[in-house]
Amino acid sequence: MKRTGVTNLPLHGGAAPRWLFNRMVKLSGGICDAILLDFGPDEMLRRLSDSYWFQAFSCVLGFDWHSSGTTTTTCGALKIALDPQEHGIKVCGGKGRTSRKTLDEIEQTAEVFNLSTPDIEQLKYSSRMSAKVDNSLIQDDYSLYHHCLVFDEKGDWTVIQQGMNDSYARRYQWLSEGVKSFVEEPHSGIASDDIKPDVLDMTARESYDTQEVSLDLILDGPEHLRQYFGKKNQTRLDDFTGSRLDDIRGGRVDELSLPPRHHIIDMDITEKGMKVLKEAYELQPSSYEELVSLRGMGPQKIRALALVSDLVYGTRPSWRDPVKYSFAHGGKDGFPFPVDRDTYDKSISTLKDAVESARLGEKDKQNAIRRLSQFISDE
Repeated sequence: MKRTGVTNLPLHGGAAPRWLFNRMVKLSGGICDAILLDFGPDEMLRRLSDSYWFQAFSCVLGFDWHSSGTTTTTCGALKIALDPQEHGIKVCGGKGRTSRKTLDEIEQTAEVFNLSTPDIEQLKYSSRMSAKVDNSLIQDDYSLYHHCLVFDEKGDWTVIQQGMNDSYARRYQWLSEGVKSFVEEPHSGIASDDIKPDVLDMTARESYDTQEVSLDLILDGPEHLRQYFGKKNQTRLDDFTGSRLDDIRGGRVDELSLPPRHHIIDMDITEKGMKVLKEAYELQPSSYEELVSLRGMGPQKIRALALVSDLVYGTRPSWRDPVKYSFAHGGKDGFPFPVDRDTYDKSISTLKDAVESARLGEKDKQNAIRRLSQFISDE
């Protein structure tokens, strides 16, 4: 199983000191030089999309092993270290406002790579859709604040993006060769210990029927959906009998018939939201992915359509957090399985060989290998 996907990290404030960041740029560039020389851009993209490799890479560069800054700072260092003309690979985007420059940077670099117009448009689409999926279709209460798209001269890409809530950051990683559809389980593997309850995941296979009904609801015209929006009151118990509630309390009712499942939902849509649904109807999208890609189709509208699909047609979407346990090497305590030493040693040696092959000063090499050795347990 490829270990691309999601990683949860504690939120840490502050910035990497300049002296450290400058060395991270130098070291990251040296390691990437070695990997690109030995394996090529395809393998570089695969490694960057691997949750475990990326985390180990960040630690080798000298960053705090488990903070949210491993993502933002490592991507920042890579963006400076990798020259498209020299390395044949480009890092676009970044944190905050910089992430909004991703599409412009794709266009600028695509000219250097001599990519066709369709290839450029596909890269821009991949950037927009990966962000939209992780922000809207996977409703896990993490808001994206960092987005990087890394691509090569052939137009292959990986996305490294991160969202945050009050306590944690969650990293999402994508790889183009594993994405058959942006709305059908596009992450090939997800690693995290923080599994949240009641997460609407519209990319899950269990949500396929809900996707289809959501699309049909739009294609049939959204006006008839008004009756379901804005319903915030719970159903009263006496709604299921012909008697008043005080009769029920007094035991004067012979029969009380309750439905097998009771929905308590809040899915209000504003007039502005209704306008977006009407515009979607006028465009008549041909697929759920096309519907999701439309401007203005955000989390609230995705959720409302899913809930109406469930309420009216009984198509239950997935409410399971898409995070899955995915361990690279196992644990020394045997959980979830004993350490696979061969796989562990291979992962270590890959990074170690890259460090030793890199064009670095001896002191930088020694420091990087010393940090790498911390991953190896004592016999």
